[in-house]
Amino acid sequence: MRLFLLPISTRRTLIYCERSSKLPTERKALLDKATTKAAQIWVQWEKSNKKWQRTVTEYGNRAFQRIPFEEWGLKSIPPLSPQRRAEGATGKKVEVIFPPTLIKPDSIGALLRKLGTERQSLHRKRMWWSIVGMPITLPMALIPVIPNIPFFYLCFRAWSHWRALSGSKHLQFILDNNITKPSPSSTLDELYSAGMPKNSEKGQRIHRGLAVENMPNRINGGGDDDGGLRPHEQGNEVMLLQQWHARLIAQTLEVPELHPELERALRQVKRSLIAGAALNGDRGEADATEAKEKCSKQ
Repeated sequence: MRLFLLPISTRRTLIYCERSSKLPTERKALLDKATTKAAQIWVQWEKSNKKWQRTVTEYGNRAFQRIPFEEWGLKSIPPLSPQRRAEGATGKKVEVIFPPTLIKPDSIGALLRKLGTERQSLHRKRMWWSIVGMPITLPMALIPVIPNIPFFYLCFRAWSHWRALSGSKHLQFILDNNITKPSPSSTLDELYSAGMPKNSEKGQRIHRGLAVENMPNRINGGGDDDGGLRPHEQGNEVMLLQQWHARLIAQTLEVPELHPELERALRQVKRSLIAGAALNGDRGEADATEAKEKCSKQ
């Protein structure tokens, strides 16, 4: 498997795991089979002739887009299996690919540990709250025809938090056993600079390499555990990618599964920056950012 570290803004980074394809003789876990079956049913509902099924998937897809991209990133890391523990014991390395212009190579370990641990308590707490809420929704199963949507939603959220928690523990295992192999990518550097004019303020920082020095603690992997979750309190946070970069990066790296993950992260961070600018009273900047976002979609 390979790990990608992709800075979305000057304060937030997406981690994504590209899993190696399973061997033909490797059996799927029961949970993986159930997940695959649920995904197939969801696709069928999206194309169903029944209006209520299409409505459920429509609102469900909106809810999925609101799940933090950090959670999706951790979920991409598979749970730690006995086979993976054995591989770690033998010292089999995990490649970590990143843009060296934006992330210092000697900060990779600290950044990975921060991304792997900063949300553990959150996922653990919300996983248990989802489990506790399941029995409360059981009486809704008495409603005829329509399935117990709240129950299934809580089941999904409990599973989602468990997967994110499992991914973070796997990441900790990799770091504790020192089996990371940092792999700076000049290709990623070129992709980040694509569409960024050198005469622009942000472009000058990237092309001069000053972005590394100005990169906040979240990317350099040190400092206080602010998590980079509230840009309006940090100031000077800017986007490093635009929406169109998502497809370009996924195609160039030949990782098609990365496309929706990047799109989701870019959308969420941009909205967060717009909300932060508005909260700070900088309505003009917020309107300008929002207008650019609308233009990029057209």
